[in-house]
Amino acid sequence: MSLNHVRPWRNIYRRKSRQIMVGNVPVGGDAPISVQTMTNTLTPDIKATLDQIHAAAAAGADIVRVSVPDEESSRALKFITAESPVPIVADIHFHYKRAIESAEAGAACLRINPGNIGDEKRVKEVIRAARDNNCSIRIGVNAGSLERHLLEKYAEPCPEAMLESGMDHIKILQDNDFHEFKISVKASDVFLAAAAYQQIAEATDAPIHLGITEAGGLVSGTVKSAIGLGNLLWMGIGDTIRVSLSADPVEEVKIGYEILKSLGLRHRGVTIISCPSCARQGFDVIKTVAALEDRLSHITTSMSLSIIGCVVNGPGEALMTDIGFTGGGAGSGMVYLAGKQSHKLSNEQMIDHIVEQVETKAAQIEAEKAAEEAALQA
Repeated sequence: MSLNHVRPWRNIYRRKSRQIMVGNVPVGGDAPISVQTMTNTLTPDIKATLDQIHAAAAAGADIVRVSVPDEESSRALKFITAESPVPIVADIHFHYKRAIESAEAGAACLRINPGNIGDEKRVKEVIRAARDNNCSIRIGVNAGSLERHLLEKYAEPCPEAMLESGMDHIKILQDNDFHEFKISVKASDVFLAAAAYQQIAEATDAPIHLGITEAGGLVSGTVKSAIGLGNLLWMGIGDTIRVSLSADPVEEVKIGYEILKSLGLRHRGVTIISCPSCARQGFDVIKTVAALEDRLSHITTSMSLSIIGCVVNGPGEALMTDIGFTGGGAGSGMVYLAGKQSHKLSNEQMIDHIVEQVETKAAQIEAEKAAEEAALQA
């Protein structure tokens, strides 16, 4: 029996959206919420771009976006899409021909910004290229680049202007019998983005790509994204996400998963529950958690691990995790397995021992999954 069944207050009821495909990744419907990032290399530097894509994919990225600002970039994209382990979204601004070239170069999706892609005739040419090359499209509305007539109408970027921009371009795609699209209505202001996303979620059944654009650096951008995306996801809005940071794309992926994991929407890797530490701690909690995060970063199996410095909350937290360690006294603590006390262990042996326990448990879980899949196929 799942925790969600026992505790209905844990449930998030996702908005019903239709499903599209971005390459081999389903987006919308009942598909898992996918995690995206974007390369920040020069696209014509094929090796550097592919290195970054592979690193992001290893961190769990389902989809990676690549900027295509010029012809040299669209030529390079052909080699990038051929070697990428995940579907590539071509990011298009200002020149619609880059979208056509990107579709022909193997992009799985074309991200076009209604405010700067050009007139309806050019959008229609992009639609034709997408259809001919089995591409989906993301309508990427951005508060910072709304169409001039909407800014004149509304005087400033606002949720209503962003909604109108998005719906106008949805109509163009639908009028051309193109339905493989998702939409985003991003802003750097959390309130503006949240309001726009709520309005677009009510107006269409298209899959929604969530993001707080230009969120900032690693710390400030993470906080801003967690608040903005977290609240929308909690309301059931969002089929794919990107955390936009002035940081390594791998960090965007990691934080994206942490946001989803905190809401129980997706699970990947080890979730560490740890205390902030205080004078009661029986070992150096902060250094221990940092070491474990580093040494367990290769684990992709969903697991929970509690690292608590003392016996005030330690035993209680350990009851709800796969593996736990609670600090005691005299240089040792208690190891918990499956919520039960197992054995005492010295602080000096703790990190190596916990890594071994996690790796063993992960291997066991994966073996059980493989056996279940084999039984279903038999």
